[in-house]
Amino acid sequence: MAKRKKAELKPENAKLTLTKLTLDNAPKAPKGQRYEYMDAGCRGLALRVTEKGAKSFVLRARFPNAAGRPVFARRALGRYPDMTLDEAHEAAEEWRKLLRKGLDPRREERRKRAAEQRERSITFGAVAADFMDRHTSKLRKAKQAKAIINAEFVKRWKDWPIVDVGPLEAAQAIRAIVARGKRYQAHNAFGYLRRLFNWAIAAGEYGIEVSPVSRLRPAELIGAREPRVRVLRDEELRRVWRAAYAIPYPYGPLVQFLILTGQREREVADMTWAEVDLDKQLWTIPAERMKSDRAHEIPLAPAALSLLEALPDWKGGDYVFSTTAGKKPVNGFSKIKRRLDQWAAIVHAYDCEQAGKDVPKEKLERWVFHDLRRTMRTHLSALPVQDMVRELVIAHARPGLHRVYDQHGYQDEKRQCLELWEARLKGILAPPTPRGGNVIALRA
Repeated sequence: MAKRKKAELKPENAKLTLTKLTLDNAPKAPKGQRYEYMDAGCRGLALRVTEKGAKSFVLRARFPNAAGRPVFARRALGRYPDMTLDEAHEAAEEWRKLLRKGLDPRREERRKRAAEQRERSITFGAVAADFMDRHTSKLRKAKQAKAIINAEFVKRWKDWPIVDVGPLEAAQAIRAIVARGKRYQAHNAFGYLRRLFNWAIAAGEYGIEVSPVSRLRPAELIGAREPRVRVLRDEELRRVWRAAYAIPYPYGPLVQFLILTGQREREVADMTWAEVDLDKQLWTIPAERMKSDRAHEIPLAPAALSLLEALPDWKGGDYVFSTTAGKKPVNGFSKIKRRLDQWAAIVHAYDCEQAGKDVPKEKLERWVFHDLRRTMRTHLSALPVQDMVRELVIAHARPGLHRVYDQHGYQDEKRQCLELWEARLKGILAPPTPRGGNVIALRA
């Protein structure tokens, strides 16, 4: 069988069809010279060979000069064999597209590399910090949002380039929360992560254009978000109330005030004395602190008013419930909850001993602070009060046209409703007992 002849390249040929075989066998140029072999398969592309045999691809075309005027020149695309022939064809085509737009390919490449380097230097932790400083204050549960973002995401990806956080990483972070049995929190975390990335994209300063959670579906990732329906039984509510007595200011009174008024945790925790008019027996939450973006008036029934009057009036700050002499509002609801559950178990054991019963080993069925609000609202339904007034007491939005045209505050009606609730609560807290001596009064 005859040996296959090596392809011969001659620089004086006008154009050649370059292949890997011909590229590998291109001869060195004479000393002091360079050969260029034009590729018949790609306009303007040539193989350049030096006297030492170094090979590279060049594009011969009209490139913009410093003044922006097109001037014929040769520019290197890449060395062979580091750049393959196919890659050279692709690069040449991309450069010609830019030239048709009047752009300098080399300048565009430098700009692209600088952008990529900038993206790599922007970490998730830095973007999350900006998001929490500049945006979470607009969220109704700003402190919860910051706590979840820091604990679930910043802890994982603090020093990662934000462009490296993809759908897989996001899904793994959310599933880790589900694995801890906190499905409801997983839904909240997913929502905050989606907000963070959408905000970063809209800001246009972090080099990201696609959110890693845009195609993730919470129902598939976490499961359907089922509304909580937990309502504390009278005996459970009694245990929580009495446990609050064992916890000093600010936590114990705060829990009792939640039960008395039915407002949300942060609405009570962030309460200031400036919002309270003790003479008019009225607490007004400004619109910026309300979910509905409308100011909310809560008449103070006797027990709620007495509770507030017994609290310290700090000189160094205005927050009603505070561990820093009023400078900052109280925080750390998870710690409060653990202490309440511990004292609730002690209270229950005491009641069982007083009644001559065995002390049960089971703990109080799982509950959260928002369940106190739901429990209070459920009891309101048993009172001789209009349903609309019951909803207004806990600041639920008025339906349809009623919200637009009825601007009456219903202050007297709400006061009557809260006074009836306090009377009902007294009955729950002081039920008949076998020995007749275990009477629990409202905190005065």
